[in-house]
Amino acid sequence: MSDSTDGPSFTPDDERTVVKTDAPLDGGNSLPNGFRLQEYVVEGLVGEGGFGIVYLARDTLLGRMVALKEYMPATLARRGPQCEVAVRSARHRETFELGLRSFVNEAQLLAAFDHESLVKVHRFWEQQGTAYMVMQYYQGPTLKQWLIEHGRPDEALLLNVAHPLIDALELMHHQRCYHRDIAPDNILLLNQQSTQFGGAASMRPVLLDFGAARRVIGDATQALTVILKAGYAPVEQYAESRAMRQGPWTDVYALCAVLYASITGRAPLASVSRLVTDDLQPAVQAGAGRYSPQFLAAIDAGLAVKPDDRPQDMAALRALLPGGHGHGLGHSPSQLLGSSTRGSGLAVPPDLGASTVVTPSTRPAELMPDLHAKPPSRAGVYALAGLVVAALAGAGWWVAGRAPAPAVVAAAPSGSASSTAGGTTAAAPSPAPAAAPAPPPAVPFGLVTALQDIVRHADPVLGVNALADKSQLRIGSDRLQFRVKSSEAGYLYVFLAGTDKAHFYLLFPNELDKNNRIELNREVVLPRAGWHITAGGPPGTDHIVAMVSRKPRDMTGIGVKKAGDQIPEIDLGLAEQLWAARQPGDSPFAGKPVCDAGESPCDGSYGATLLVIDEVKR
Repeated sequence: MSDSTDGPSFTPDDERTVVKTDAPLDGGNSLPNGFRLQEYVVEGLVGEGGFGIVYLARDTLLGRMVALKEYMPATLARRGPQCEVAVRSARHRETFELGLRSFVNEAQLLAAFDHESLVKVHRFWEQQGTAYMVMQYYQGPTLKQWLIEHGRPDEALLLNVAHPLIDALELMHHQRCYHRDIAPDNILLLNQQSTQFGGAASMRPVLLDFGAARRVIGDATQALTVILKAGYAPVEQYAESRAMRQGPWTDVYALCAVLYASITGRAPLASVSRLVTDDLQPAVQAGAGRYSPQFLAAIDAGLAVKPDDRPQDMAALRALLPGGHGHGLGHSPSQLLGSSTRGSGLAVPPDLGASTVVTPSTRPAELMPDLHAKPPSRAGVYALAGLVVAALAGAGWWVAGRAPAPAVVAAAPSGSASSTAGGTTAAAPSPAPAAAPAPPPAVPFGLVTALQDIVRHADPVLGVNALADKSQLRIGSDRLQFRVKSSEAGYLYVFLAGTDKAHFYLLFPNELDKNNRIELNREVVLPRAGWHITAGGPPGTDHIVAMVSRKPRDMTGIGVKKAGDQIPEIDLGLAEQLWAARQPGDSPFAGKPVCDAGESPCDGSYGATLLVIDEVKR
């Protein structure tokens, strides 16, 4: 059977309402330059997300530039010969229509709000089998870009950013609307004059990307996944359950995570990993001496792992922050159905934190299953492809494949499109001397814990996105296929812990497929032609980490052994020893970077993301 499908075309989670005029026009689903929609002419591509495309467009009637957003769910639809949007198959029709209604509802909702820190929607309509919305065109850096260039801001500037966002979010929350995707790359900064907070230079923040269509579709079909930013999403966003509902407190966590990243230069640890052991350094320690105790304590309160332990709404968070008495719905210029905001294009950077992909059905407690049932045998899968076969015993997968022709690894490009973490550090003021890091807490070894540890030590500047074609696989019939993109060129490594949690695999590269080079923003689909993986049980959750390293890595030190001479397996006994002897600041399972002779220092940084997929009985 062929590994190629007409399934989704993976794109990064980027549906920003801002513009990048020099973005490469290589999106297979995007409209061509010069295409006309009503009075708008497409001038360029801003970016493609999984459920929408944003263009730079020219308003021919008013002679202005706007941001034009199109509903285009790549997993459900394709571009037709007349540039219309057509559903891929009849079985996708209902889900497509659900997302379309949600897209229109999002446009109506945004059009109803008028706050200087919320994106303004001018109009929306349906055409070409889909829907469009026209938004304000802004100029300025995102908060992520600003932090990379300038380093850690002072408290006055952060308060100038935080309080307008709190006011805007409070306005949204009063209409039972929650953003649920607040992150540094979703906050645009516009320069303006202000005398608040001691006359500090003011940055007017604008909150971007509601992503409503993405959330609705993710809840409506098991064939799609929800993409979360690991450092900024609270635990309740990994699954909606009665025990942990989403609400205003969800946005409270994300906004405080943004403030934490601003004062420390790194995103907080993923909330799901904090459920196991909360070794996040509190803001009152990380920012001591640079920021006021009141400000730092408010950040820590908003970052409480349990929803009930956080400020329950924006008013409660405002009351904890310095200067909060002068803000709120009674003091802000916010209102419904008022005058429009002003703005004028900017570049959209990769995420300031690794994205985590979770299935809508997965609950936090299920992220660490401990299932040991023996998987069923199925010799038929061997005859299916007629290929040389190895079994991943007990891992929840069958692997079949043939060795491809020897692959030539492409040379690394001389430059990267993304800024490095070093640029941020160089621009940041020197922090006060800190005590030597304490030894890691005595956390028991586990395969999921080991995978989370790889993600925990990733460089947040190197963005890695992973998307599974199916978030739920039927045992004995469905094949695994997922797609990876990276914000920088490098080398891709994929780790797998199957449903029984008794085997730990370096899934890629392997003896069947050794070329693990990944290029900037170029999709890698795995497994590639020549080998495939079919769900083999037992029922449970598979955990996969996709890691992109700027340098190739030597994995021999992590106890890699060959399973069936095809897929490398990591020795669990040695893995436990490595875990017990691990040092702060590094994951023992990420391998060692391989650098050229005389290259000093050797860049051992990498980006990583976690992907979880459920296996179910047929």
